[in-house]
Amino acid sequence: MSTVIVLGFGVIVAAWVNRDLIRIKIASVYARVAPKPGASNPVSSGAIAPMSGDAPWALSALPECLTQISESSGSRGYVRAHLPRSAVRIVPPARLSYGDCTISIDGDEAFVRRGTDRFRIPPRVQFYRAQGEVAMMRETAASVELRVYQPVRP
Repeated sequence: MSTVIVLGFGVIVAAWVNRDLIRIKIASVYARVAPKPGASNPVSSGAIAPMSGDAPWALSALPECLTQISESSGSRGYVRAHLPRSAVRIVPPARLSYGDCTISIDGDEAFVRRGTDRFRIPPRVQFYRAQGEVAMMRETAASVELRVYQPVRP
């Protein structure tokens, strides 16, 4: 048994000393493949399909109209504390226009329109106007979310 241990220790020491000589090196291999022909796509003809659907984040995805400057989420009290100073609630029905975007506030939901794109901000949403800013507060069963935006200047 002691012979096996001494022999094993000797092999490990020899391997450690000569580690640069026994290093395994693998060369890169490149395979040349011909490109596949693309399928005919009706969208590539220049017509872009309009987007639509429920999108609580819709205003954040339209940097040509509004730029998001802050986001807060948590309890109602925490989020209300992050409303911009002097924020005044926009009472529905109301229509806001920023650049080529139109926001229609109807009851506790809103509809965002930009060109042929149509988005719905789902219920329990409120909008606020402050000096040079627009705030959107949306309440869900899990939490309350506040996003504050600045209109983009032309």
